[in-house]
Amino acid sequence: MDPRLAGLALTSGWVPVTVDVTAVLLMLVVVILSVVDRRRPLRALPIAAGLGILVGLGLCWLLTDALDLFGVSLSPVSRAWVAAAFGGAGVAIVALARPGRPRRVLAGLAIPAVLLAGAFGVNADFGQYPTVGSLTGHPVAAPLPGSVLLAQAVGAPGSRSAAATGPAAPLWRSPASGLSRQQGLLGTVSIPATTSNFPARPAYIYLPPAALVAHPAALPVLILLGGQPGGPANMIESGEVRQSMDAFAAAHHGLAPIVVAPDQLSAPQVNPMCVDSPIGNSATYLTVDVPRWIRDHLTVETSPAAWAIGGFSQGGTCSAQFAAAHPGLFGGMIDICGEIAPTNGDVRQTIDRGFGGSTAAYRAALPLTIIAATKPYTDSVAVVACGQFDTLYGAQAHTLAGALAAAGMRTTLVDAPGTAHDWHTVQWVLRTQLDPIYRHLGLEGVS
Repeated sequence: MDPRLAGLALTSGWVPVTVDVTAVLLMLVVVILSVVDRRRPLRALPIAAGLGILVGLGLCWLLTDALDLFGVSLSPVSRAWVAAAFGGAGVAIVALARPGRPRRVLAGLAIPAVLLAGAFGVNADFGQYPTVGSLTGHPVAAPLPGSVLLAQAVGAPGSRSAAATGPAAPLWRSPASGLSRQQGLLGTVSIPATTSNFPARPAYIYLPPAALVAHPAALPVLILLGGQPGGPANMIESGEVRQSMDAFAAAHHGLAPIVVAPDQLSAPQVNPMCVDSPIGNSATYLTVDVPRWIRDHLTVETSPAAWAIGGFSQGGTCSAQFAAAHPGLFGGMIDICGEIAPTNGDVRQTIDRGFGGSTAAYRAALPLTIIAATKPYTDSVAVVACGQFDTLYGAQAHTLAGALAAAGMRTTLVDAPGTAHDWHTVQWVLRTQLDPIYRHLGLEGVS
């Protein structure tokens, strides 16, 4: 795909504005043509609009609240967009059914226009597809240059010269001559599934400016996982990881964590639930293969206190599972709108698909079970977050945070104002709520 087309914004800019303006103009003309037709009274149009609004709100309730087909509850903003779209469609359908060729043609055009405008509005509220490229899975960055990976590998803990580098955070000083880059570098890499044989897609790596100097110091690691359906690019693009990390680096003389966004799904519609199962050995990939590759190829600190894992939705559930089960690997955890249990269909389907029909194996994989079996946590920190309007997972976030705190993990619980189960919640958390994680990673108080 042409990069210019792939980069077209779908949540702001001229594309959604054009769609909205077109829909509004078409509806205005349809209504005006109906008003001036004195033989056809206007009484049916308000009724049609009202019925359309009720149908739209009813569908929102049925599909997301009653049947939970999408695993999320729509925010008030998304519901308003759906209601407006169906209300406009109702008016256009009534106008389409009446005689008058110009009005019928315009009404026929207005129906898809208002529905498309509603779809754009819901997407802008949820933030899943910020660009045209995100609709097709187009990469949001090129592969990391071999020269960069080579320079990183020279100082990696597994290399001979690793001793020449030291822990970064408390001792970091920006080079006297200044940083060669004011922004971090983002690129893709293929992380081999040597032990797990998990069919992972390429991961994204963010290297802050401090990692791009000559002889970089060892930096802390932040592993981030997106939701399902999706892929590693969603966390980077929809979550605005680079923007958040660059902003932190700008305020800390180029220092920020090295961020790795690996694939925990293998395909958008596949959900291995971050366990080893016939669906895929996702757990081994993320706790063995990925950390080993990071230590072998990047200049990073290796202590658990310097590693954190986080994610959104399904990725948040995975983060809770891994951080709770492996405090010797991940000292920090970020769970954004995660579920209280791994889910692949209903509970019975989940057990059959991911746990070989074993209820005991399923229960053992629940974050609350893992916490109870592993506690107490003596040097772990967690940020648990959810959107203010996320009625489905908000209560689960409070339950998880309470269990973590009771088990000894230093836990911060936050509600994102004005958001729901969407990427705006992720952006807000990454931009404003990671201070407990940064302090644990040793990144605060940098001179």
